[in-house]
Amino acid sequence: TTGEDLSLVNWGTTSGLESSSLGTSQTSSGDNIIHEVELDGLEPDTRYYYQVGTEPLGADTYHFVTPPAPGAEASITMVAISDMQMDSSNPTQFEQIVDDGIIDFMTETFGGDLADTLGLVLIPGDLVENGSIYSQWADHFFAQIDDLARTVPVYPVMGNHENDSDNFLKYFHLPENGTPGYEEHWWWMDQSNVRIIGLDSNSSYRVTDQLDWLETLLADTCDDPSIDFVFAQLHHPHLSELWIAGEIDFTGDVIDRLESFSTSCGKPSIHMFGHTHGYSRGQSRDHRHLWVNVASSGGNLDYWGEYAQQDYDEFSMSLDEYGFVLIEVDAGDDPQFLLTRLSRGDESVTLDNIARDRITVKRYGTPPDTPSAIFPTGTDIDPGCVELTGGPFSDSPGDDHGAAQWQVARGCEDFSAPIFDSWKQHENWYADVDTQAEDVLTDEEVLGLEPSTDYCWQVRYRDQGLTWSDWSTPMPFQTGVSPWSENRLLNGGAEEGTTHWTADTGPLEALSDGECAGIAPHTGEYYFAVGGLCSGEVAWGSAHQDVDVSDWADRIDEGGTSSQLSAWMANYGGSDTPSSYLAYLDHSTEEVGRSSSISSATGTWTEVSLQTIVPLGTRTIRVVLEGTRHGGTDNDSYIDDIALKLSDHPVEDSDCDRAPDETPDADTDTDTDTDTDTDTDTD
Repeated sequence: TTGEDLSLVNWGTTSGLESSSLGTSQTSSGDNIIHEVELDGLEPDTRYYYQVGTEPLGADTYHFVTPPAPGAEASITMVAISDMQMDSSNPTQFEQIVDDGIIDFMTETFGGDLADTLGLVLIPGDLVENGSIYSQWADHFFAQIDDLARTVPVYPVMGNHENDSDNFLKYFHLPENGTPGYEEHWWWMDQSNVRIIGLDSNSSYRVTDQLDWLETLLADTCDDPSIDFVFAQLHHPHLSELWIAGEIDFTGDVIDRLESFSTSCGKPSIHMFGHTHGYSRGQSRDHRHLWVNVASSGGNLDYWGEYAQQDYDEFSMSLDEYGFVLIEVDAGDDPQFLLTRLSRGDESVTLDNIARDRITVKRYGTPPDTPSAIFPTGTDIDPGCVELTGGPFSDSPGDDHGAAQWQVARGCEDFSAPIFDSWKQHENWYADVDTQAEDVLTDEEVLGLEPSTDYCWQVRYRDQGLTWSDWSTPMPFQTGVSPWSENRLLNGGAEEGTTHWTADTGPLEALSDGECAGIAPHTGEYYFAVGGLCSGEVAWGSAHQDVDVSDWADRIDEGGTSSQLSAWMANYGGSDTPSSYLAYLDHSTEEVGRSSSISSATGTWTEVSLQTIVPLGTRTIRVVLEGTRHGGTDNDSYIDDIALKLSDHPVEDSDCDRAPDETPDADTDTDTDTDTDTDTDTD
């Protein structure tokens, strides 16, 4: 109100408003006053009418429905939205999300009254552009959400744009059950069979006290028989495909605790976040835990190609679109939730609440049948390229195939450190393309095994509800003589420093374990850092080595000679991207062909490789190393154990040694170049 300090609410179970309550007030900005009135003695799952104001006579009457009682086993529905801070180019986008999106969708889909069909709204931060400015709260947030917020309770957490402002704490009265001294920065509450946890991921609150509180709360939640699921919300992502500059480690610490809770207690969990202006949905590999970016509800979209971006294994889908997330939770004997992303499109194309993503997770998910290991087995397996083949996916409840994980180890007794470990989802929407569209998930290619060596492999399948099968029975096999030559590269492991390599852009460094705060080599004493870690760092660096293949000239010119490039790659923390490709040069050193690139942006050493036909006329093969920095000042693009091999056999990616009577799929996965924009703009 303006200039009035009487805090009055008339309320009751009928529109007659048989009760009245007084509260308190505090000054907001200028002569604006915020009022707070507490209503005591409310019954669960009950409709209440209310009227607010200093002069209630003639004021509008609204209503809300209280949540069901704990343990009532009632179904509930909630919406999650984020990052609705006003974009001056689209100043009413948030209001459209609320009115044309949430309210229209709920009314058209569920019918009835909004208060009966929608239990609450979660907002993981960035409600306004600057939380210290009163007018933004009045005009940008409350004026655009009023049709929803007057009927459905709103539970936000702080984003970075709130600026740790007192305005946030004045406008919302959140549960005061967090760590003493940090009230309302982190908190929890229960809605039917769901425990909802609010966390503060802003820099001043990334403290041990919050993580310790979370651990204690999760331990109590594990022992609470009325809780089936945990939904946590905080602002910043741990990984973000559309805007990797926004990632923080603290959220990773939160995820670790939620993963451990879900696995040890058998209660699936979600962490919802924002900060990046677009939708993403992923899942932890070894735990029944979802990663969901619920933005953008108004903030300027982070479009594909606009910032440094990365395709992470954890995410199945990322969309540069406006929208909201709906979560429908069932309780009872078979508790489950359905999460749906409803899209409103982007600045160019408007979509009317189109479902772009859905996933159902059950508390008591039934594992798929254990897959059989079909091929390879026995001896004389081609070490250059082998296609692991598992049996068909089978799931007694009828759930669809969601993922597969493949491992190859040196022996069948220990898979704790496999030499090959691949995890693929049934879909991977990245930059508007589903890179998994043709992958049936029952086979996987492995390149560059050692010749005449004993190996063992296993596979497991996951359904789309995040439940894994048991691992298949480990299957031993032995490789035969390799069709590939010895490594034609010199000093592929940096053990001779940078000898035989030429730095083209930025420095090429050979580093030992921990040197310049780097990592340990994959093997040996040294590894390459492309683009500079110790000095002279550049956003994009490159180096090369020319390999004379004129001794293969006759075979190359007859056609069918293949080249194989392999390397182990890593970075520091998952941001910067090492990569490599081959350029084929003729006798005049003119380029006559080029391979696609191999890369791996992970914080652990990962082997990547490709095989391509050598173009006719090739006399030199140039091995090019690249390093792209996506954040920070160091270029943490690490490469080790690089190899270039040749073969008379025309081996291509689709010609792997496979199970008898198998033919290649009509379409096979191919390497694709990804955007390497090194902008570091922030939202």
